[in-house]
Amino acid sequence: MKTSDFYYDLPEELIAQTPLSDRASSRLMVLDKHSGAIAHRHFRNIVEYLHPGDCLVINDTRVMPARLIGAREDTGTKVEFLLLKRKEKDIWEVLTYPGKKARPGHRVVFGEGKLVGEVLDVIEGGSRLVRFSYDGLFENVLDELGEMPLPPYIHEKLTDKERYQTVYAKYVGSAAAPTAGLHFTPELLQKVQDMGVILAHVTLHVGLGTFRPVKVDDVTKHEMHSEFFVVEEEEAKKINDARKNGGRIIAVGTTSTRTLESVTDEAGIVHAKSGETKIFIYPGYQFHAIDGLITNFHLPESTLIMLVSALAGKDHVLHAYEEAVKERYRFFSFGDAMFIR
Repeated sequence: MKTSDFYYDLPEELIAQTPLSDRASSRLMVLDKHSGAIAHRHFRNIVEYLHPGDCLVINDTRVMPARLIGAREDTGTKVEFLLLKRKEKDIWEVLTYPGKKARPGHRVVFGEGKLVGEVLDVIEGGSRLVRFSYDGLFENVLDELGEMPLPPYIHEKLTDKERYQTVYAKYVGSAAAPTAGLHFTPELLQKVQDMGVILAHVTLHVGLGTFRPVKVDDVTKHEMHSEFFVVEEEEAKKINDARKNGGRIIAVGTTSTRTLESVTDEAGIVHAKSGETKIFIYPGYQFHAIDGLITNFHLPESTLIMLVSALAGKDHVLHAYEEAVKERYRFFSFGDAMFIR
């Protein structure tokens, strides 16, 4: 299975640069994973495809304002940090740009000295280990100095930080948003629950490994970066009870999917657990946890389009993407949605 098997041609003007003012007004493509049949709707119509007793699983991670722009203490050269993962109290795994300007021993100053990062080491994949020094609480300093870490294909400035958060975001720790959930409003979530759909929460702190390009020709040789997840006992019980009672398990996003598939056994039982997952889902994978998926439209040759293809079949997915291009859907993080049923 080659990485190039998951390529499709996308005109650049279809990459959504800004979020819509009304989250639920995004378009929704409904894809039948068995037949490949396609319907064109709007996201608020998702209620027509959910049934009482179904369980909708959402990722309640919250995105850190993880992008920091500072300067080398010795030379004044501009350096950008992207916080990926806290390793110890004040030591973080960080992506740096330009990398050659952030070598071990270099110190980078942010906010006129409110925050200083000292590069300790270069680790696997070219990330850096950085020790930060500051006064007060790190989270407060980050809120003041940090920017939302929008993907590189978004060139417009985000005026409202909350538009890169889901309305149910709770636990801070992600370097990127679980974007399938961006389409839900509080009112739509309430409507879903009022019709008897169960809402279950999981947490997976999204790292950039999910979005890094696949650089090998053979898909099976690609290795995912690890990401931290938590599934609480009460939430696992909700999901297991829904399945036992005949409801479908529908994941909101690839991150919820990867979390569930990491904690579900071959009998379809979800286990409460926390830890790191490096699960990589591509065609041939046997799903144990989910029956359906709400997701966005993903980059060509990405691990995300591979996951979607594992669920709905590569031919069905690529045909759906061709249809989305033809129908001028909006793509990627701030783009439109797909429901695979």
